[in-house]
Amino acid sequence: MAKVKYYYDSDTLSYQKIKIKKRDKLKKFLLTVIAAFIFMILGFVVFTPVFESPKEKELKRELEFVKLNEELHSKKIVQLENILKEIQDRDNNIYRLYFEVNPIPEERRKAGFGGINRYKALEGFDNSEMIIDVTKNMDILSKQLYIQSKSLDEIVNLAENKEKLLAAIPAIQPVKKEDLTRMASGFGWRSDPFTKARKKHFGMDFTAPRGTPVYATGDGVVIRADQRSSGFGKHIRIDHGFGYISLYAHLSKYNVKRGQKVKRGDLIGFVGNTGRSQAPHLHYEISKNGRKINPINFYYGNLSPEEFEAMQKAAQIEGQSFD
Repeated sequence: MAKVKYYYDSDTLSYQKIKIKKRDKLKKFLLTVIAAFIFMILGFVVFTPVFESPKEKELKRELEFVKLNEELHSKKIVQLENILKEIQDRDNNIYRLYFEVNPIPEERRKAGFGGINRYKALEGFDNSEMIIDVTKNMDILSKQLYIQSKSLDEIVNLAENKEKLLAAIPAIQPVKKEDLTRMASGFGWRSDPFTKARKKHFGMDFTAPRGTPVYATGDGVVIRADQRSSGFGKHIRIDHGFGYISLYAHLSKYNVKRGQKVKRGDLIGFVGNTGRSQAPHLHYEISKNGRKINPINFYYGNLSPEEFEAMQKAAQIEGQSFD
């Protein structure tokens, strides 16, 4: 029950009941509501920074997590860049140098991304700059890794070819040194045994008894095993790839046939005296890209330095060839 309020009327010398008008009541109510609203706003402004809502706490944790991940990713990118830099240095200064390939230019390795803005979709957010920076660094690192991967693929291919080349090059004597009677004639100008005229001898003659084994001097494919070439009698030609072809002439018989693959050291035939030959021996030639070259330069596979030096001296003697 509301309290009744009175006032003292000096004219009547008595207490009179105070009567509040409706307009004053409404005014008082509105002032109370406005004051409460003002206090509520002030409370929100003052206490919000101090007391966070659950949603705000969750968003703050997510932001801190994003920043932490950004720092970890940045450190990881720096570590990967250092590892990649070391691989790039080895690639340019060791691997590509060894295989005689030009190094990859630094501007090609470090090239950025031109053209359109590929990060436009990441703009307009609170942490756009941070996200774009990490994404851009990852893209650059990915591109450099791709270039390095392609370079290593090339090195692997070169290594495989180098291994095949080393296996293919005619690098041993076609007749074992213990089976030789002597090295009768070397590469160069010699006296023809039939005409006695001075003539260029394009191979080496190894004298050995008829039937002495003859071996392939490098990996390859037999492209001829016949006696249809003038002067060579029964002979074998092996294509070693990389432009190398070896020839074995004046054989008594074959141990291979045309199209057969052979390995260095495989038995391919036997010494004979067929064709234009004065005595049992093996005439051996090597050609590179169609040009005949001195076989003595390739005997690093089964001769000691002393044996090689002795063979060089014997090959330099300008005497008579056997064919």
